Parts: sequence; C-alpha cells; structure tokens
Amino acid sequence: MSLEQQQEFVSGQLSSVEVPQGITPSSKTEIDEALQILEAHKNAWVNLDIQERINVLDEIIEDVHSVEDRWIRARTAVQELQNNSFGVGESSVVFSMVVRILRILRQSLIDIQHSGHPRFPGPVSKRANGQIVVGVFPQNWYDRMSMQGYTAEIWMEPDSPLKDGRPSQASFYHRGDKEGKVALVLGVGNVAAIVVADFMYKLFVEGQVVLLKPSPVNDYLGPFFERGFQALVKRNFMRFVYGGGKEGAYLVEHPLVETIHMTGSEKTFNSVVFGPGEEGEKRRQERNPNVTKPVTAELGNISPVIVVPGPWNDSDIQAQAEKLGTWLSINAGYGCLTPRMIINWEQWNQRDALNNATADFLSQIPTRKAYYPGTMDIQKRFVAEHPEALKLGDPTEGQLPWTLIPNVDDANKDDICFTQEAFCGLFAETGLDAENVEAYIDKAVDFANDTLWGTLVASIIVHPTSMKDPKIATAVERAIENLRYGTVVVNEWGVTAYMLMLTPWGSYPGQDIYDVQSGIGTVNNLLMFDHPQKAVVRCPFIAKPDPLRANSRNTPKFGQRMVDFQRKQSIGTLTRLFIEVLKS
Repeated sequence: MSLEQQQEFVSGQLSSVEVPQGITPSSKTEIDEALQILEAHKNAWVNLDIQERINVLDEIIEDVHSVEDRWIRARTAVQELQNNSFGVGESSVVFSMVVRILRILRQSLIDIQHSGHPRFPGPVSKRANGQIVVGVFPQNWYDRMSMQGYTAEIWMEPDSPLKDGRPSQASFYHRGDKEGKVALVLGVGNVAAIVVADFMYKLFVEGQVVLLKPSPVNDYLGPFFERGFQALVKRNFMRFVYGGGKEGAYLVEHPLVETIHMTGSEKTFNSVVFGPGEEGEKRRQERNPNVTKPVTAELGNISPVIVVPGPWNDSDIQAQAEKLGTWLSINAGYGCLTPRMIINWEQWNQRDALNNATADFLSQIPTRKAYYPGTMDIQKRFVAEHPEALKLGDPTEGQLPWTLIPNVDDANKDDICFTQEAFCGLFAETGLDAENVEAYIDKAVDFANDTLWGTLVASIIVHPTSMKDPKIATAVERAIENLRYGTVVVNEWGVTAYMLMLTPWGSYPGQDIYDVQSGIGTVNNLLMFDHPQKAVVRCPFIAKPDPLRANSRNTPKFGQRMVDFQRKQSIGTLTRLFIEVLKS
C-alpha cells in the first residue's frame, strides 16, 4: 500500500482496508526538503509563546481523538490479534498513554504560564545523604482513587540545587538566549506510545523541532502520526520521513540534523554512532565515532525482578505468578522493560512453587505473532544454550512459545541470559545462595548491578508482612537506594512507571557513547525536572480485580474506558472505568 492509500485509510476513505506494514522509503530529495523546512522554522518554534503552544496541543488533542479507532484497528490487524482479546485491550491501553501525554503536557504548560513551573504534589524532602526527593504521584484525588496504593517519587542527582524550596524545573522555558535546533528522532518499532513520548519530549521539554523516521516495523502507523499531529506539521515544526537503514544512515550524518534521539537496541546505537559491523566496533574501541553531534537514547535492559521471600500463601504464589506471566506476555514480550531475569533466594522453600505456577499460567495464555524481525532466531539461540528451557503455550506458524529458563547458574557470569537481552517472549530465573533474607537482598542487588546487562529498570516484589520486619524493610530500602537503574519499581514492573509519564525514563546516569548500556538521557519527565537521577515507584503487593492480567475477561472494554479517563478525568469517566475493572 502506498503512503497516499494509507493516508486515505487514516482519513476514513478506505475504512475496510487492513493496513499492511511497509511504506515506500523517502528519497534523499524528500529528506533534504523536510530538513530545510525545519531549519527555516526552528527559531520560530523555540520562541513561540506558551499560550500558542497550548493552542497547538489543543488541536493535537482533537486530531488524535479523530484517529483513535483506526489507529487501534491497524495495530490489531498487523499483529493479527483476535477480536475481544487481551491484545486488543492492550492496544487501547497503549493509546491511552498517548492521550495521557497530551493531557499532562498541556497542564504543565498552563502551570508554567501561571507560576513559572509545572506543579507537583510533593513533598520535597532530603535523604540522609542530602539527596533531594520529590513526590510526583498521586497528583490529585482521581489518581488516588484510580490507582489506590500507588506512589511515585523522583530522586534528584546528588548536589542538585534547591531554589525557594523547589528543585529546578523547565529550564528551557526560562532561558533568555534560546536557539532553535533540529532533532532527528528514530522511532522504535514495538510501542507507538514510546514514539510519541520521544518526539513530544524533544518538542515541548527541550524546545527542538523534530524530523521523525518511524521504524520499518511499525511505519504503517506513520500516517496516523501525521494526521494526529498535523498541528505541528502545518506550522512546519515537525516532519515525517520513512525508510530503513540506508535512510537512517543518510539522516544521522546530515548537516542539518543537530541532535539525535533513538529508542532501540545497543547494536543499533553503535551502528548509528560508530558505523556497522567490525569496522564500527573498531571505531568504538578506538573511541573514534562517526557521529559527534549529541545523541540520546533508550536501549533496553535485562530487567531484573528481585523476589523477596516471605510468608506467601498459595493465593499469593498464584497472584504473583499471574503477574510475572502477564508482564512477559504483554506485547508478545517485545518490551525494553519486559522482565528478563527473575532472581530468587536459593534456600526459599517456595521458589519452585513460584516457578511452576508461572509456567502453568503461561501455558494457558494464547501465543502471539512474532512480529518483530529476527526474534525467531533470538529465541532459538537462547534455547540452544539452554535446552532445559520450558516452551509453553500452543504456538502456530509465525508465533513463538512463551519460554522460561529456570535455574540458571549464577556463577556463570557469561551466560547468555545475563549478557544479552532476549527481545521476545522469553525470561529466565536464577537462585542466589545467602545465609538469610537480608543478605540475599544485598546479594541480589550486587548481582543485578554487576552481572546483568543494562541500567534501565529493576523491580522488587515484597510481601507487606515482610516489610513489617525492620531488618527486611531496611534491606529493601537499601536495595532501592543501591540499584543502579533509572527506575526502581516495588511490586510492579517498569510499564507502571512508564505509563505515569511523570517520572523520568532512561538509564541510570553515567553512561557514555563508548559503553552505552541502556542509553543516555531521559524522556517522559513531563513535570520537566532538570536534574533527575532515578524514579522510585511503589505499588500494592496484590491489586484485585486487575484488568491488566493476561487472563482478564474484560481488558478491551477497560482499555476503552482508560482512554476516556485519560482524556478527561471526571467522576463520570472514573465511575465507568471502575465498572469495567470490577468486571475483570
């Protein structure tokens, strides 16, 4: 299908068409023209007043609403999701994240207009070492009711300054010497909301005009982006181009591109900055990059889940197994924040029960299309090194089984499960030997920091009764402090933090292009804090009923209500959301 036909589908003229993947790549002439337009308008954008930015967002909110149904139908068709399935509901939940970005960003601009900075609920406090901590969630009564028991805070970089009792925010909006820049955003192929979060951060938090090249994996959504964000396009503050590696290489070296942001893999990042293959690796080793312009990136993680032993009953085991299985199966396992390594205490007498319950749960979850290129080979490579892997579910042609590799030897630091991100529906489990639970927690933190690849997001699961034991509670708080990850989530997984859009999302600070790990810089952070170090999100041990479990009966309708609630928080939308939750 041509780009013109896809645009007709988006506008409704071809409403019965199932949108295929693949759009004709943009020519060099088209790329040059797009960049020349952005170059000519970058200073107009950087100097645009806040009210006009709010007006732009108001147009975007309406335009995005107009493509909602076809956007979701297109993803459903391409990923071959069954009607009324969990995957269809997942599509709506992803769309609700886009709506949430727009709503929160609009409120942040209104706050800047009125008081100079986005409002946050607080409190502002200091840890024993002087590090500033800011509470950012819940923001209001609707947050407290819709996500009861959930809190989020941002830990600032050490020695971050306070002014009038507040950390610095929205520095772009307070600079007097603003100078426009042209940013290239290389979109990720797995989740559309991430693409939106990336380019909106560049535009509205950093003040740069954007050229977006969607990934070939999901470029079929490009026309939806173009229509939904046409308020930026028609003002010449954003442009879209299409293509693969050849077009990407031309773009990153283009003289009109001043900054680059990408979400993807470490391999892709190194190829972009140093060049592909052995020659690129040689340049990395020699610290001789091809691309010297500023590059920010989010590049994934072998996301650990540290399970704290405790007084778990059979119901707790089942509930946590359902959580772990769901976290793996969402989006068919294609997530930079998908859990990849479950860490258990070797001596815990319920370790096998949790592993077995997780495997039993996954065996009942329908398998899904392996839509991301190359992932069939990834799964085969892991299973070849671990023939004991449990292959679960009943995959048909083009699908992969859910895969769990239990009992990985923690002493083998070079094991593929510790060194390579399994970007598919696969995770592994290991047990650590320790004399007691507190020692195990400390050892698990060291293992996650020093053995597992990446610094993006880590989770800790801990029973509330365990937290009543001062020794264990102290060890858990010490773990939160010492985990060198950009986000630490207690009793949930990384997507919970990502969906808030309030906390920064990115690797733990300190990486550079020569050992990039999970990336450089942050996105999301829609309250625009200038010096974030990490996000800490705390959640209930068990939340029931839960429409976001892979065996939920009501996820599609819940997803629709979530979109409505994110578009407008009100008693009515909250009530309708609760009704669907109770049906789960």
